[in-house]
Amino acid sequence: MIKVVGIGLEGEKSLTNLVLEIVNQATVLIGGERHLQYFSNHSGIKVKINNLETVIYDIKEYQKQGENIVILASGDPLFFGIGRILLNNFIPDELVFYPHSSCVQLGFNKLKIPWQDAQFISLHGRNIDSLIQPLKKGYEKIGILTDNINNPLIIWQVYQQLKTSIKYDFWLCENLGSQEEKITLIDKNEDIKLETISPLNIVILIKKSEFYRAILDLEKLPIIGLPDNLFKTFPDQPGLMTKKEVRLTILGALSLQENQVIWDIGAGTGSVSIEIARLVKNSQIYAIEKTAMGANLIKQNCHQFQVNNIEIIHDKAENMIENLPNPHRIFIGGSGSNLTFLLNIIETKIYPESKIVIALATIENLHEALQWFKDHNWTYEIIHVQISKSLAIAKNTRFYPLNPVNIITAIKA
Repeated sequence: MIKVVGIGLEGEKSLTNLVLEIVNQATVLIGGERHLQYFSNHSGIKVKINNLETVIYDIKEYQKQGENIVILASGDPLFFGIGRILLNNFIPDELVFYPHSSCVQLGFNKLKIPWQDAQFISLHGRNIDSLIQPLKKGYEKIGILTDNINNPLIIWQVYQQLKTSIKYDFWLCENLGSQEEKITLIDKNEDIKLETISPLNIVILIKKSEFYRAILDLEKLPIIGLPDNLFKTFPDQPGLMTKKEVRLTILGALSLQENQVIWDIGAGTGSVSIEIARLVKNSQIYAIEKTAMGANLIKQNCHQFQVNNIEIIHDKAENMIENLPNPHRIFIGGSGSNLTFLLNIIETKIYPESKIVIALATIENLHEALQWFKDHNWTYEIIHVQISKSLAIAKNTRFYPLNPVNIITAIKA
């Protein structure tokens, strides 16, 4: 039987008498250099973990010899630890686990924050990309295991550069469970001095309890291309909005003019409507959104950017567009499953030589739209937008992608 013992930073002191006796009885003691140093006077054979494949081979050889094997691990071996690797190489009946408190468990308890609903990420020996999506999704609580490459400074830089609308308290937790334990709330880049940070650290991100936003200085805003993080978004899906780079393409495709009636169908947070409203202040925009949350967000964002030429309509588009003034321009950002039905109504309402711009994420919806335009003799153009943005990591710069989108611009003959 292979015994896997989780251990804290206090070494022998972190173990119960029962588990300490299990370690003391081992004839073969396996662990990292730090773990083995806690038991420098142990009489058994000591095997330092350098190469996991070699260690697995050694364990199997010691098994054949009938040795009493104990493996030392940090915290909980089954929480981003060696436990998973052992289970891939031995049958469960060969293993017994004696977990200690994990560093994440200790961190959340020191912060006095329940952690059963937290999102956990290990960057230990992994790509920093695994951090980007959780930050963009805006999880309430994120526990992050670091390494010497994906260190707290790198994590801070990625968090800052993504410029999401969600703001976090950034907690740096060092030497958890030891006398040198230290927990620091990070406010700026200069707070993170790598040379003074213990290599035994984790980062915990806690979403701020209230929506963080400075009062906008409207005179300093760009005429076009508003930063995404200035918009209020869906709390459970903060990334669910038309991104700035895609909005700019859409605005160009619409070929806006003065004194127009414009429909924005499936307006979401209202980001496209608000860009239009600021560009053509004497046009009338109808922002149509079927969800109550979306309609409320549009209202808040209109107030935020102080636009007053948007009429917000909380309803399904197919229920009410027949009653709206005839449009010169239409943007469809969301149609549910009723695209063909909507286009049939739109054809009876839109002025000749006016434009529809549709943003589509799936091939199936693209095919449906193109088939309709072909069947009804509309002229159209497709732009496939696939954008990557730069992300500085330490001294290097790399790119991370936005979701690709197909933009159709169609004109009624």
